[in-house]
Amino acid sequence: MSKLRVAELLAHLGRMTYGNGFVEDLTSAQWTALRYFSRANRFSRTPSAFAEFHGTTRGTASQTIKSLIAKRYLIQTRSETDGRSTLLELTGKARDTLSNDPFETLVEAVGALPSGARGLLANVLERMLGHVAMECGKRPFGMCTSCEHLGGDGCCQEGRLPYKCLFFNEPLNVAELGQLCINYEPSKASAMNRTFKGGGLDLSS
Repeated sequence: MSKLRVAELLAHLGRMTYGNGFVEDLTSAQWTALRYFSRANRFSRTPSAFAEFHGTTRGTASQTIKSLIAKRYLIQTRSETDGRSTLLELTGKARDTLSNDPFETLVEAVGALPSGARGLLANVLERMLGHVAMECGKRPFGMCTSCEHLGGDGCCQEGRLPYKCLFFNEPLNVAELGQLCINYEPSKASAMNRTFKGGGLDLSS
């Protein structure tokens, strides 16, 4: 199969997935924002991080965020560590709405694949995403489990959490390891890989 055909299939899959606008009275852009803020970690739930993730201008991202605040899907607060930063959190209404996310159609399609095929597909897509991000001058987003900035050995000691973000010098709990981060730096030897060596903890869901 030609590389053009593969690229066309990926693009068409994306159009089908994100073309389901105005479900639950939300546009495709608004759905993308809700998904992002439901998956982003506490360092990345900002308007600028969403704009970078969505590949759009800050002005366009701001309009999407304002519309979601007006519809009571998002609430805006000030960061406790940096008073100049604005953080965004999902409301209960947003979490209820996400249970009817049309994106689940694609999630179910991926779930129908054998586990080995899912792992291979994930590796291929991550590699492609990194290549496209580099070519376009975009920052790759990812999770702590494969990040250069992940520290710790997975063991709680003297009441300390088992992991740490070395970029922010902040402790991390296990639930945060599967969240998206704007400061992600790909690594082949993260603390998670060293600790679990490819198994023992599933953060893929």
